[in-house]
Parts: sequence; structure tokens; C-alpha cells
Amino acid sequence: MLTLASKLKRDEGVKTGRPPGGPSDSSHRVSIRDRLLIKGTCKASFPDENKLHHFQLAVSPDEGYYQSGTFHFEIDIPEAYNMVPPKVKCQTRIWHPNIAETGEICLSLLREHSIDGTGWAPTRTLKDVVWGLNSLFTDLLNFDDPLNIDAAEHHLRDKEDFRNKVQDYIKHYAR
Repeated sequence: MLTLASKLKRDEGVKTGRPPGGPSDSSHRVSIRDRLLIKGTCKASFPDENKLHHFQLAVSPDEGYYQSGTFHFEIDIPEAYNMVPPKVKCQTRIWHPNIAETGEICLSLLREHSIDGTGWAPTRTLKDVVWGLNSLFTDLLNFDDPLNIDAAEHHLRDKEDFRNKVQDYIKHYAR
């Protein structure tokens, strides 16, 4: 039976020239879940390698309204992490119902106290934060509970014009 795990192993063997099932380099190990969730659309970088509590994330969606842009986020891990969520701000100007033009982000898992119970918990990880930010451009795009009300109303009024405005923002700010 062909499984996703065996297909990914075989594809990796073709890319690296190693035979499938052969010894693997632990520095190249990536879980199947990670490949499915992030799909290579996120890249982290550390402006100062001595400050691992501060890093940047670039998200380049491969589908949806935002697929041709690259959006940069600044992530700061507070001393009280993992009892409190990291502080995240979008550095790229964007027309998005869940991201304000000033960079604030509406993502429930980043809330320390969430009414719906989906906010931050000590069991959450930075991987969850990266997945959540990536998903803001696809699955978690939420027009019903917006932070940027103008963007959400724009989408409700005229989806094609909304798409055009998103593309204008990408052209000017997210390339």
C-alpha cells in the first residue's frame, strides 16, 4: 500500500540521491504533519543570532487572494513564554480582514484570554503560531469577525474589487 510517508521518503531520496529507506540525515528530518501544514510557504530568519527570542517570519501563500505576495511578521517571545503567547506584528502593509493596516493581528491563538477557549495555552508551540499565521491567508481568513472592518465590508460588497485591492497592495508592499 502506498502511504504519504513512503511517497515523501521516496521523493526525498530522489532529490538527495539517497536510496529510499537508507540512512537519513537528522538535520533534514521534517515531520509529515509539518510538510502538510506549512508546505514550504513559511521561512523564519533571525536578524540577530544572539537573540533567539526575536525572529522574523516570511509567509508566501501558494493559494487564495494573497498567493502572489510575501508577508513579513516580527515575532517576539516574552520571558513568560509559554505561559503567555508570543507578540506578533505584521510588518507588511496589507488589505486583510484579520490584519490591521498598522500590523495588529486578529488570531485567537495569540490572545492570552480568549472567550471562545481557542486562545493561548501553555501547551501551544511556536509551530502552532507559524501554522496560524500561514492559515490567515487560507483556512482562517475570517470575514465574520474582522479586525479590519473596512476590508471585511469591502469583500461583502464586491469580491472582485476586493481581490483587485489586495493585488494592488501586494504589488506595492508585498513583493
